[in-house]
Amino acid sequence: MKKTMLRKPKGFVDVYVHKAGAEKDRTHYCPGCGHGILHKLIAEAMEDLDIVDDTILISPVGCSVFAYYYFDTGNFQAAHGRAPAVATATSRANPNKVVISYQGDGDLAAIGGNNIVQAANRGENIVVFFVNNAIYGMTGGQMAPTTLEGQVTTTTPYGRNVDTDGYPMRMCEVISQLTAPTYVERVSLHDAPHIRKTRAAVRKALQNAKERKGFQFVEVLSTCPSGWKMDPVKSMEWVKEKMLPLYPLGVYRDKGDEARVITRPVPVMDPAEVWKKLGISAEADVDFPRGDVADEYKKMSIRVAGFGGQGIMVTGQALASVALEYGYNVSWLPSYGPEMRGGTANCSVNIQDGTIGAAEAVKPTMLLAMNRPSLEKFEKTIVPGGTLIYNSTLIDIEPVRKDIKIFPVPITGIADDKLGNIRVQSLVNIGAYAAITGMFKVEDVVKLLPKLFKGKKQSIIDLNAKAVKAGFDYVKENF
Repeated sequence: MKKTMLRKPKGFVDVYVHKAGAEKDRTHYCPGCGHGILHKLIAEAMEDLDIVDDTILISPVGCSVFAYYYFDTGNFQAAHGRAPAVATATSRANPNKVVISYQGDGDLAAIGGNNIVQAANRGENIVVFFVNNAIYGMTGGQMAPTTLEGQVTTTTPYGRNVDTDGYPMRMCEVISQLTAPTYVERVSLHDAPHIRKTRAAVRKALQNAKERKGFQFVEVLSTCPSGWKMDPVKSMEWVKEKMLPLYPLGVYRDKGDEARVITRPVPVMDPAEVWKKLGISAEADVDFPRGDVADEYKKMSIRVAGFGGQGIMVTGQALASVALEYGYNVSWLPSYGPEMRGGTANCSVNIQDGTIGAAEAVKPTMLLAMNRPSLEKFEKTIVPGGTLIYNSTLIDIEPVRKDIKIFPVPITGIADDKLGNIRVQSLVNIGAYAAITGMFKVEDVVKLLPKLFKGKKQSIIDLNAKAVKAGFDYVKENF
């Protein structure tokens, strides 16, 4: 007997780990938004085509930035408009993977216009899903390149005037004029029949990508009820009445069976081989011998968090730079995500031997919290048995976790009261980290300071050397 089973497609994660509390069981998209529909169509297609584990998704700025919350695939986030460039590198470095560039209209057609045209012109082996809702939906409802003539936005309160603002850009028409693209189609999500057609287009593009048939471009007309100031039903009608006449649906390019399989030289990925080709000794970058490091600190995933002006990014960069000198593989990822508005600035640092699989410290082995909001936000993410260093000068509450090692260090106080310069908090952090983990030697960090602060006055280098030692000494004396 057949049984109906309702579940998420395997292309989705089960729990949205990047969301807090009860929100982990639902998406953040506005009612009537087309992103959730398109997400589901893509996830279902990935499962049916058996490419979930062979897909890498690139998401840039805009509502598309949240795609990594939901898809159970490899994920990269890219700077505004640069997803096609990142997708190009990803595809060429992973020629047997399906690479998706998931972009909105403000992102793709505006700041990313050159990126998308050049990737299409090269016939890169990527799939581009282009969500066109005729507006900058996330960042305030400004005019986008696809905004309709006469359409009211926050930056065109009297409607888009083609004499001053130019004409709406029709990206399917632009891309289809190039020689290389294999498949170009415009579809819509404004009613059930068109959602079915979108489903077919998504599957065709992904199937072509699976077969290595070059550049695939699917433009999806979607709604933005919040940005348009309409309810979901009216926004669907607006797509039909206003967008379809300007943006005709249909296939603009389909090479079909004539599409050739794109093959390119496989890049050299072995570090030793790269060093050899560059004429660099494999040992050349390892300036300092490692000491005895406890097993728990040999593979570090670190979240550094605080507010602007506390040297959060500098701390992360310094950790990564010093670790490089010891021969570790490192990554440093700053967080400028829109979900952080009004909250904490943070960065992720990974330090380990071997391949680093994910640059973001979603489940850090160490949190370095510089203010109370950072402690409250990220303490719960530390893995059991992990380590918390928090700035006891500014944080006036006790951590709640009992299954982690906790080091209250008056980082701001050491920098301001003892050294007389609050700007050296970053290097106080480095000293404390070195004392706790045993990964760095203080004298090695001091030797590196002229390199870390290249071009700075000797007095600044000397002050930061004192900061490193002060952070190190405090930990050694008090714990």
